[in-house]
Amino acid sequence: MSCIFCDIIEGNIKSERVYEDENCIIIKDIEPIAPIHYLMIPKKHYSKLEEASVSEAMELSFMLNKLGQMKKELGLEEGYRIIINQGKNAGQTVDHLHIHVLAGKELNWQV
Repeated sequence: MSCIFCDIIEGNIKSERVYEDENCIIIKDIEPIAPIHYLMIPKKHYSKLEEASVSEAMELSFMLNKLGQMKKELGLEEGYRIIINQGKNAGQTVDHLHIHVLAGKELNWQV
């Protein structure tokens, strides 16, 4: 089974990376819905939050904390929204857990 995010992580598909560490990458979304739209992607493949092991859930926590630490570098000083779509009905189109980070304007619920 091929996963586009696994291919991006492996470097098989080009992406505009803005951050990388041992647990995750942050890339610019190729179809942004806000002036700033990043995808924060765990390097370990799992589809949904409930599939994450305890250690993977801790890595997610560290990822979110890192995002807060990097808000100036990423242009998120005025605030940002994080979204995790869980399943088809929620809009998840790639079966690899990822976090949308939206910013750069005043966001309403419709984005």
